[in-house]
Amino acid sequence: MNKTFGLLFYLKKNKVDAQGKCPIYLRITIDGKRKEISTKRIIEIEKWNNQGNKAIGRTEDIKELNAYLDALTTRVYQSQRDLTQDNKIVTAETLKNKILGIEEKERTLITIFENHNKQVEKLIGKEFSAGTLERYKTVCKHLQEFMQLQYKISDISIKLITHKFITDFEFYLKTERNCGHNSTVKYIKNFKKIVRIAIANNWINNDPFLSYKVRLKEVERQFLTEDEIQAMLEKKLHTKRLEQVRDIFVFCCFTGLAYSDVKKLTKDNLVFGIDGEKWIKVKRTKTDTRSNIPLLPTALEIIKKYENHPEAVSKEVLLPVLSNQKSNAYLKEIADLCDINKNLTTHLARHTFATTVTLSNGVPMESVSKMLGHKSLKTTQHYAKVLDRKVSDDMAILKQKFTNKINIDASNRIAN
Repeated sequence: MNKTFGLLFYLKKNKVDAQGKCPIYLRITIDGKRKEISTKRIIEIEKWNNQGNKAIGRTEDIKELNAYLDALTTRVYQSQRDLTQDNKIVTAETLKNKILGIEEKERTLITIFENHNKQVEKLIGKEFSAGTLERYKTVCKHLQEFMQLQYKISDISIKLITHKFITDFEFYLKTERNCGHNSTVKYIKNFKKIVRIAIANNWINNDPFLSYKVRLKEVERQFLTEDEIQAMLEKKLHTKRLEQVRDIFVFCCFTGLAYSDVKKLTKDNLVFGIDGEKWIKVKRTKTDTRSNIPLLPTALEIIKKYENHPEAVSKEVLLPVLSNQKSNAYLKEIADLCDINKNLTTHLARHTFATTVTLSNGVPMESVSKMLGHKSLKTTQHYAKVLDRKVSDDMAILKQKFTNKINIDASNRIAN
């Protein structure tokens, strides 16, 4: 429903001709936005009544002109009713197009999605990462395959997206694509962004996501213990490549940097901090937030170890980082060699920094959050929840102390 709706006939006095006649225009104003339409009629300035919004006089040509303007007014209101009945959004632009007989271009889901992805691609390295684009492309592909399976179509009008379409797509992802709950939720979130674009551009009236509610399930993040980190550090590995991957992984354990951020580090990111010691200062690829991390001795040793490495020198980077795929493959082998029964990935190092290296050693959550480059403290709090294990370990030590004390007291009583 429009809040304001106004029609006004007026003269374009800047277009007066040699005979002193001006063209008459119709201005449509809806919710503060204006569009103009030429009436294809002209009149002398002195024969126009601004207050009455019509021509002055009793001659036949004046009567005919006013009748024409009245008919045009009727046409405007009829066009407004037609748009409303067709469940189309009434704006100054859509109404103008309706009056002029210009057909509105049909907006379709995949077309909007692909245009969005093209824009994201042009902003890689500025506002988005390559990984973000890949996720959007994946969702777009899943939507196309879903529609082909469900409706035997390759695209659909954005106006036909309903709550049922969304829930059916969710079901498809979980069954046909075998996606986990959290992966499904993330895909749906990317899909929702496209719908928000349609809403913002007035391509659809209602938000189909309005009554759709779904949340991520909390997942217990794995991380390495101090003993497991030590086991990795002390393990003699049989190839230089394995040693290199192990060292980069350990570096991430002691800095909290994600794989994509470590890979792009240069000597320019290595600076002296407020304390006069060496820090890493880098803008995170994923969130575009800045991470400032004081370097611990282990991390400094690894930087020194690889400062003259041929790969690091030739690529002008701080560390010789392999591809994420190769690194994760080598980490599986390293885990086996070190008897670590965990799914080692490059990202597990970041979890290890947040838990074992910092929070478990009393570093305040606010400081950990800042070093990790989190935008919200809420994100960091997920790591704190797994520290119940540390509470359990600490309490076990306390229990043992009490047990020992009770045993000593009992022994003293017997001796006496």
